[in-house]
Parts: sequence; C-alpha cells; structure tokens
Amino acid sequence: MRCGLLGKKLGHSYSPEIHARLGDYGYDLFEKTEAELPEFLHNGPWDGLNVTIPYKKAVLPYCDGLSDAARRTGSVNTLVRRDGRIWGDNTDTAGFLALAAASGLDLRGQKTLVLGSGGASAAVCAALETLGARSVVVSRSGKDNYENLSRHADARFIVNATPLGMYPENGVSPLDPALFPDCRGVFDAVYNPARTALLLRAEELGIPAFNGLAMLVAQAAKSCEDFTGAPVPAEKLRSIGEELRKKMENVVLIGMPGCGKSTLASLLGAATGREVLDADAAVAAGAGLSIPEIFAREGEEGFRRRETRVLAELGKASGKIIATGGGCVTREENYPLLHQNGRMIWLRRDAEKLPAEGRPLSVAGDLREMAKVREPLYRRFADVIVDNDSAPEETLRRIMEVIA
Repeated sequence: MRCGLLGKKLGHSYSPEIHARLGDYGYDLFEKTEAELPEFLHNGPWDGLNVTIPYKKAVLPYCDGLSDAARRTGSVNTLVRRDGRIWGDNTDTAGFLALAAASGLDLRGQKTLVLGSGGASAAVCAALETLGARSVVVSRSGKDNYENLSRHADARFIVNATPLGMYPENGVSPLDPALFPDCRGVFDAVYNPARTALLLRAEELGIPAFNGLAMLVAQAAKSCEDFTGAPVPAEKLRSIGEELRKKMENVVLIGMPGCGKSTLASLLGAATGREVLDADAAVAAGAGLSIPEIFAREGEEGFRRRETRVLAELGKASGKIIATGGGCVTREENYPLLHQNGRMIWLRRDAEKLPAEGRPLSVAGDLREMAKVREPLYRRFADVIVDNDSAPEETLRRIMEVIA
C-alpha cells in the first residue's frame, strides 16, 4: 500500500514517523503545486493520502464520495482510492476530540473562541459541536475579528487553529489570553514548538494549556484506519504520543559556571545519540571572539544581548542537548526561549567546588556570593534539579533517569 502526505511546502514532518508505527505501509511526502494537483490526484503513485495546507479544500472537487465529517466541515485531510474512486474524510475532527478528552476539561455549553477560518478551524468547530460547546470563529476579516475581541471577553476556552507561532516563526501569538478573565483552558493545534507563545502566556497566567501533539497522533490514527480498514488500539496512540514528546523535547542544562554543563552535555550526547548545542560556543563563534574577549570589549551587557540572540535560535531546535552559559538565568526573556521546547535541568554543585579559571565573572567576583544571588533564578528556570557533586558518570545516570 502506498500512502503519504500531500502539501505545497512540507519541510520536516513527523507524519512518516507516526505512520511507520501505526501500520504496515509505505509513507512518503508529496510536495505539489496547484498546477500539479489534478494529474497527481488522478494518476499519482498513491493509495491513501493525508492532505495539509493549502489543499484541504482544494481536493474536494476531486472526491467521488465524502465522509460525514468531511461534509460537515467542507474540508478534507484524508484521501483513499477505492475501486478507482477517490473517497475523502476529515480526521482532524477526531483529532481534536482526542485532544479535548486528553485535557480532562469539560467544554459542554462553554463559549469557545476558534482562531482561524480554514480547514482546521472547520474541523475544530465540528468537534466542539459534538462536545456541546458554543464556538465563535475569529478571523482577520470576519464579523468576529481581532479588533473586536472585547465582545467575547466572557469566553471560557480558546483554540488556535491557525499556523501562527509554528516553527520556524516561533514567538508569534494570535492574541493574549489575559483578555479573557474567565478563560479555563487554551488549546493550540500547533505542536512544534511544544509551547507556542500563546501557550507560554497561558502558562504564565495559570491557565491550563495544551499543544496539538495528541491531535496530530489521533488524526493520523484515524487516517490509518481509513487506509487499512483496521482499528488502532488506544494504547498504541498513547505510546506513540509519549515517544514523540520525549524525542522532540530538548534537554537544557543550566547552572553555575564550572558546574559541569559542557561535560555532562557531551556525555548525554554520546549516551543518547542527540546533537549537542553549546550556547557559549555559539556566542563566541558568532562574535569571532572568545568569551573573555567579548566581556573585555562589550562588557557583560553586550555579552548578554548576544547570548539571548543565540538562545532564541537554539531554543527553536527539537530533540537536542543544550548546554547554556551560567548567567543565562539573569535575563527573564531567556526563559520562554528555552522552555518552549525544553526540559531544564539545574546542575547544582557546591560553590566551593566551582573552578573560576577562564570565566570572566567567576574570576572577578565571589563565587559563593554569585551562587547565592543566582540560586532563586536557577530554581525559577528549572524543571528538575540534579546534584553534580559526584563522578560525572553518576550524574549522567541520574539525568538519564529523569529523561527516560
């Protein structure tokens, strides 16, 4: 069986990896222009297709039959060839139902803003109707738009069904959840980064926030069932989702200068096969200067500005080991850059054991005083604390337990 993903510009996609775990069939990426679409749909080498931006509505005229979900949404994200005919389905609806169920939140009767008016929005609205929620579609030019959001300040839930904030355009948010004082939950169909700017803001406000990974896996599973006619066990869905989450998550090491971040990052990279990214090395390479030279020429403030720019790029990565500079926690704006895709591990080491040689601030100041000042900052950034006062191999073992 020949299956795949159809789109205009696909870039990196997790769909092949998911489908490799779901069923016994080949799965390829098909990038096609609008002009190539008719020939490919009629005569291309495929038996089953997932369809993504911008073709979810464009493929409708080529369908000889539609599922109820596809008819309700006016949008198709799955195509199957059956006896020479093309049948269309929309599995995004099932995907959002799975995401809502995984959240544990009750949307019945609740006013829910759905951001965007494309195919994903239609699928989310159909799912919300099934759940008994009251949906309001917000778009740039519709009657409910981003200029009159105050009309809907009583909304209880928000769903982003646009690509805003998706990699590589990280850091962009369609709105501020703070505008909705009664908001009880925020969902984002985007799954890369794991925490979009919208979700990071929701977290900051204490609002439960959920990305689109569960939706991605569930809609893929429904597509697999369309392709093969065989059901996918719920346990397999949970397993695939957890595997992907771990694979996509960066491991970010923070801590005082000399606490062992570079050493442990190298050991972690060797143990896991992940690429290691070193923030200080990236800063030095970008400046064409050593760290002490940057401090001498530009001072700490100049170095910190360079560091933040580097972290903005490194933090977009997925599945990496990132060793940060000891002072990255002194700038609050670095937190979302590292948190968006990462789990931060504070490597804690007794100040008496910290070496100062080659480290500008360590040489110039009292390490014990610096550690005292920075401790609450490391604690603020950290998801996990691992003490590194023993052999590196023992610390490595503890970190491996954390990320397992």
